[in-house]
This record gives sequence, C-alpha cells and structure tokens, in this order.
Amino acid sequence: MSNGDLVNVPYDGIFSLRDTMKSGQLFHWEPYEWGDLSGFAGCIGNAPPSFIAQRESGEVVTFTPDRERVSRYFGLDHCVSEIHATFPENDPVLEKAIAYCPGLRIARQPMWECLATFITSSLKQVAHIRAISMTLRQRFGVEYSFGDRVFYSYPEPAALAAAGEEALRGCSLGYRAKSLHLAALALAAGEVDIEGIEAEANPDLARIELMQLHGVGEKIANCALLFGAGRWQAFPIDVWIERILREHYRKRIRGAKLQAWASRYFGPNAGYAQQYLFHFARKTL
Repeated sequence: MSNGDLVNVPYDGIFSLRDTMKSGQLFHWEPYEWGDLSGFAGCIGNAPPSFIAQRESGEVVTFTPDRERVSRYFGLDHCVSEIHATFPENDPVLEKAIAYCPGLRIARQPMWECLATFITSSLKQVAHIRAISMTLRQRFGVEYSFGDRVFYSYPEPAALAAAGEEALRGCSLGYRAKSLHLAALALAAGEVDIEGIEAEANPDLARIELMQLHGVGEKIANCALLFGAGRWQAFPIDVWIERILREHYRKRIRGAKLQAWASRYFGPNAGYAQQYLFHFARKTL
C-alpha cells in the first residue's frame, strides 16, 4: 500500500475527523499509519476495511473499495452550514458547544450495527462499549487482513442469534446479552424489518417499531435513528444531555415532556445539536 492508492473525499470544508471519531458515536475504528499519514482503519458494515485520514490542510483522503460509502458514513455528503441555519438563534450554550467542536459530524452507521451497539452500551463507559464491540467482532464477525493488521466486521444478526445468550454473556455483556440475542433472533427470523425501519419516512413510527424489541427504550431507539438512519431530528437524552439541559437551559421537566421540549426547541436537526452538546459536556463539564 502506498500514498498513491489514496483518493480524496470532497466535503464542504467543515470537518474534523478526530472530533468525529472521539465523540462517543463510533467505537471500533483503530489508529492506523499509512506512510506519513496518521489516520484510522476499520470496517463499514460487512465491507472490507477502509482507511481514512485528514491532512493538516484539511484534505480528507481514504483507501476504500467505495469512496461514496466512506463519504456517507462520515456525513461528508451534506452541508453543515445549512444544518446550523436551522438551530435556534441567540443560544450561547449551543454556540459555545459548536465552537468547541465545529468539525464534528454525525456518522451514518449500518442500522443493525448501530442498534446492536447501543443495546450493548447501556450504562457503560466508552472504553467498555469499545471492548464489547471488539470482542463481538473477533468472535462472531468476518475477519479481514488489511496491510499488516487484522480487522473484523460487526456480526450479522444470524451469527449472534446462532451464538446464543450464554455465549454473548461471555463477551462481558451481562444482562444486555438477553436483549442483544432477542434482537438478533427477531431480525434473523424476519420478524423485524430493520431496512424497512431505516427507510420509514415517519420517525415516530420508526421509533415505535424499534421499541418493540426487548431492551430498546426511547433513548436507544433515538440513537439508532440518529446515528444509523440519519434521522437528524432524533434527540437522544442521556445523563449528559439531561444535565446540560437542567443546568444550562434551566429545564426542570423530565421524560416525555423534556423530550418534546428539546425536539421543538432545537428544530429539524435537533440530533446534530444534541451531539455538539453531548461532546462538549463530556469533555469540558
């Protein structure tokens, strides 16, 4: 492999690969050196591994079988300034969060991989989520050689369904093993159409469908819609977001009322606002 194998990925000029990778939405990408470039390598879905890096000039380069796949995955095919234009005016908290990580993008992960990862992430720190993801990949995913390293795709539903709950518990999942196994069984048996949910134009209907799965509540469903289906109006609320809404927006409501307020206040791209606030809060508060 040489730098001559790399191709440029066009975007609108506002992007930080490192902030996007470190923002708590992606868990399996690994630091990887390509000549004089420091970047990241990993599998997108069940495709062979891709490499992506960002030069000091801001130029994004990749080695991949499908450049468009990389562009879509990292959200480089949309205009961030247009998204910012939909945010509420005169919001100093959000403005400060955006200024902290202006190049942060929301990735669009394969829907099953995204849903499964957030099922396993409940009450876990990022390092633990990553460890679980890597263990599941190594035991049940497809192995690929890439340069001098080995990478693994996220296991398909059929593979996790066949593995069984006890084997999943052996991956440090604890009580989450049951939820992941039942979700995999439902998808493998065709009882749940994950592609249909992803394509559903009405996010409320898509959320309801996802919440039929064992262990999938509103927060996990919203995470899957935001980071998998590209539904940027979805607004997951976890302890970090609830804290920033309580302390900086003076909101004393909870549950459905807080969810409704956030969706209405932050607008059609509320999920993007959420990710800026989440990363800012997690790193600075």
